[in-house]
Amino acid sequence: MIPDDPTVKGTIQKTLMTCLLFEGFWDRWIAHGIRREDVAGFQRRLTSAEAWNGILQKCAEDFAKQAIFLQAQQDRKEAEEHFRMAGLYYNLLQWLYPTGDEKRKWFARCKELFQRADRLSEDQILEAVIDVDGNDCFGRIRVPERKKGIMVIVNPIDSSKEELFTYETDFAKLGFVTISFDGPGQGETYVRTSFKATRLHWEKFMNQVIDYASNQYPGLPLALFGTSSGGAWAIEGSAHPKVSKAISVSPACASGVRMPDYFMERMAYILDDSAQSLLPKLDNFDNFSPILLFHGNKDVMVKDTDIYELYQKLPGGKQLIEYENEGHCCNFKLREIRKISAEWSLGG
Repeated sequence: MIPDDPTVKGTIQKTLMTCLLFEGFWDRWIAHGIRREDVAGFQRRLTSAEAWNGILQKCAEDFAKQAIFLQAQQDRKEAEEHFRMAGLYYNLLQWLYPTGDEKRKWFARCKELFQRADRLSEDQILEAVIDVDGNDCFGRIRVPERKKGIMVIVNPIDSSKEELFTYETDFAKLGFVTISFDGPGQGETYVRTSFKATRLHWEKFMNQVIDYASNQYPGLPLALFGTSSGGAWAIEGSAHPKVSKAISVSPACASGVRMPDYFMERMAYILDDSAQSLLPKLDNFDNFSPILLFHGNKDVMVKDTDIYELYQKLPGGKQLIEYENEGHCCNFKLREIRKISAEWSLGG
């Protein structure tokens, strides 16, 4: 049922208008696996929540049906990929809703399809839960056969661990145990527990995730990889004594940046009323591990000057890689970025 709350409906309508009018809105989703040809086919038809539900559910069901057929043909690898794609489309479907029953219903369907994919994976894939101030935070772990290190993936606040499945897939192929949790105000943690975000909640969450990763896989070098707000928290988390290196893509490091109205309205649902800011202060760089920064020079949210100022403050061992034609999160260089990050985190 589409929400009746006028405030929620207003947020949904602003989000729909943004997806209709701004091509850049889709860069993130295409980079994470949504097919460009699908977007071209349905973008102009997404004029209402009902249309969003119907169109994206059809895409998801088509992938799921094909996955079932492939599984029956004993093609486990292709079946796994198609189940994940079905889950990704359900994830996009639930993402429209900032809160409520529709969000919970479609997220549950997203997770169900990812679980079906996980059972077909050659890697061991586990679910995990950590406690942050009495609240459950939900995560997933992917364990390749040959383990070289740990990569803790720190997701942007307006995303979930399921959306970034290509990150864990690529890092696992490169020999990393990947650990990805939904933090306060994020993904499954918010959907299931309504645990909202504050700076303090995220500080505790990051420490808990790092301790968990280190305790579960002792002896392996532990790196953090984050984008946007997750990139800022990856930098902050690099001060933890168990972190060997951190990689940050387009870290949200500046104050006073004008965010889109629909995004700010969405944040109001997941931020605790006491939260003045979600982002770390990044004003004390003592004991930070080496940090690798990636920046797109066409980023309208994080300016060149913001990145250069941050870079100058970082301690030794740092490195900055820029992409002249990339925007925020360097969406179309992410596979290359993940490969570079894996090599750099192991000392290459």
